[in-house]
Amino acid sequence: MVGGGGVADLSPTAAVKIFSAGTAGCVAELATYPLDTAKVRLQIQGESKPSLEGQRIQYRGVFGTILTIVKTEGPRGLYNGLVAGLHRQACFASVRIGLYDTMKQFYNNGSENAGIGARLLAGCSTGAMAVAFAQPTDVVKIRFQAQVRLPASGSVKRYNSAFDAYKTIARDEGVRGLWKGCLTNITRNAIVNCSELVTYDIIKEHILKYNVMTDNMPCHFTAGFAAGFCTTIVVSPVDVVKTRIMNSTPGKYSGAINCAVIMLMKEGPTAFYKGFMPSFLRLGSWNIVMFMSYEQIKRAFIRFQQSWDSAV
Repeated sequence: MVGGGGVADLSPTAAVKIFSAGTAGCVAELATYPLDTAKVRLQIQGESKPSLEGQRIQYRGVFGTILTIVKTEGPRGLYNGLVAGLHRQACFASVRIGLYDTMKQFYNNGSENAGIGARLLAGCSTGAMAVAFAQPTDVVKIRFQAQVRLPASGSVKRYNSAFDAYKTIARDEGVRGLWKGCLTNITRNAIVNCSELVTYDIIKEHILKYNVMTDNMPCHFTAGFAAGFCTTIVVSPVDVVKTRIMNSTPGKYSGAINCAVIMLMKEGPTAFYKGFMPSFLRLGSWNIVMFMSYEQIKRAFIRFQQSWDSAV
């Protein structure tokens, strides 16, 4: 169980899990944001104009992309949209991760011993719920990460700040602009949540069941890494389509299927796995940092509660 194994068997409340998940998500976002920016740049590469023979490819590989961004835009270019990214995690991780155990028990009639069906339903539910809170922050984050900082060229920046982006998108594209790609994002996050949380949940459970490790940081590291790897394989095609739609100008794509068909026709099937290595590095490291932070923050709350109860 994601929320299991508390200090002295004291289970954290739903509020503690929500706060811990949101905080851990922000910590993981800070630690892995450059990898996410590299992933977005690789995913959108080739969408602006048809691929031409001999056309120069700007970004090559995750570390090559990071170096190119630093050389052409400075280190700040790696953190375009960080504020929106933190907004997203504060809203998103708190719901999809913090409420996972609660929803799992709901689908399992209150029992702790949930089957795979209850776990998958819980993952889908909290993933979809989180999109309802975080979709505008995700759109703004993607727009900033795709925005190239080239002050020497005289190019006009798309947005000046996260709050300016929220306001500008709502004014120019309507409120619907802030929810661009919502259905694709719901699909993506249902898949992500199922792959990520269910994998982590099951692997951690089996590690503890067969006494491979105790409920400690190496256990959380192992389960988090496995969750990131499985999630990357499953979610990459949906993630690329989501990124293209969110970064597109109004009317470019009529929907996720239209975007996928255009990608397939113009760029081939490998386009769906553009940015795979940064996606894997990002999701693997993000899951490791997030789950390790999440478990430690929950335990800190439990220790505080125990100290408070003892003092009272």
